[in-house]
Amino acid sequence: MRRDFCDGVGIARLLNATLVLPKFEVAAYWNESSGFEDVFDVDYFIEKMNGFVQVVKELPAELASKEPFKVDCSKRKGLFDYVETVLPSLLKHRYISITPAMSQRRDRYPLYAKAALCQACYSALRLTATLEKKGSDLLEAIPKPFLSLHLRFEPDMVAYSQCEYSFLSANSTQAIDSARGERKPWTGEQARLWRARGKCPLTPNETAIILQSLSIPTTTNIYLAAGDGLMELEGLTSVYANVFTKSTLLSGTDFENMHGNTKAALDYYVSINSDSYVATYFGNMDKMVAAMRAFKGLYRTLFLSRRAFAVLTNQGLNGNLLMEALWKIHRDDFVMGVGSALPDCFCEFKL
Repeated sequence: MRRDFCDGVGIARLLNATLVLPKFEVAAYWNESSGFEDVFDVDYFIEKMNGFVQVVKELPAELASKEPFKVDCSKRKGLFDYVETVLPSLLKHRYISITPAMSQRRDRYPLYAKAALCQACYSALRLTATLEKKGSDLLEAIPKPFLSLHLRFEPDMVAYSQCEYSFLSANSTQAIDSARGERKPWTGEQARLWRARGKCPLTPNETAIILQSLSIPTTTNIYLAAGDGLMELEGLTSVYANVFTKSTLLSGTDFENMHGNTKAALDYYVSINSDSYVATYFGNMDKMVAAMRAFKGLYRTLFLSRRAFAVLTNQGLNGNLLMEALWKIHRDDFVMGVGSALPDCFCEFKL
């Protein structure tokens, strides 16, 4: 959500538009009713964006009863101009909601739009005082030093990937089947090719194998940055016993009263302040965490290669041969910065 919102700030500046504080998208698998103001310090954000983008909490009275005109740019391929494409709709309807283009290169924004995006992402967005205090307490409770691991193996994630896993427990299989809906898994040769492209989430057990191949000691303190409903966790904890989660470190009442966005915000806070950060996926949170860590000068950030694991195991490698091959691939990827996310602006100018 943070990355999408930063995109929205940059686009608002491109269009010379006023930005209305967003409403968070509700996900069916989260206990979700939180809003922007429950996660971020609204007044601080508006103050810090002054001079970059005009931000308002509510719509003017004459627009408040209207539904926004929806502009979906998410499927746009290659370069396109937001001003030419979106501005006519804004001028006509006065109030629009926009889904940014996934492939748009933010580093090609004009300097004024890049400055607004950079200011929003790296200076203006801070957690509410209550949430930051909770994040600080959580960070303090984790034994040091520690590695923050963003592990994605929830039923909805696996269902969305269209991947099939033949060795899961009956409960996990049932949860995945319930989440699939009309999105059926690939089969046969198509399934093999899909997995070889790195499209299938790593299981906790596969994650443990890769961590061991990287010579990460099994006594390492690991903070698990993950959503609710994580499956097959014993595949990780049977190897790495010192695994800590929000639910084990926060009081029962605190944890039960939290929603999906506030939980994710705590994971983000801990991850950008951890000694090391390892991600099994390369989603929006991972990109923002990596960028913020780079911005803060923290470079112990690694993305595990789903593709490498799939290709090597498909070749029949196991044991020490698999471990050695995984180590070499991840070493080379880390040295070359493969998969790393850097700040969108790299702050070529003083904000």
